[in-house]
Amino acid sequence: MSALLTTTMPSMKTTIDSLKQAGVRDRVKVLIGGAPITQKYADEIGADGFSETAVGAVGVAKKVLAQTA
Repeated sequence: MSALLTTTMPSMKTTIDSLKQAGVRDRVKVLIGGAPITQKYADEIGADGFSETAVGAVGVAKKVLAQTA
């Protein structure tokens, strides 16, 4: 997920919480980023990965997927 404004950040946590409630969180990897996002926020909401850039997200995705293989 990507956020361009701080006002959209709470929706990221809502999405992760919804995945948990649906019982599928353990089967879905969540990567977040965007201008207002930090690693600290990613940790706070339980995201699996964070990147400051879309290009960097590719590396994060590969790392996260390698951990599940």
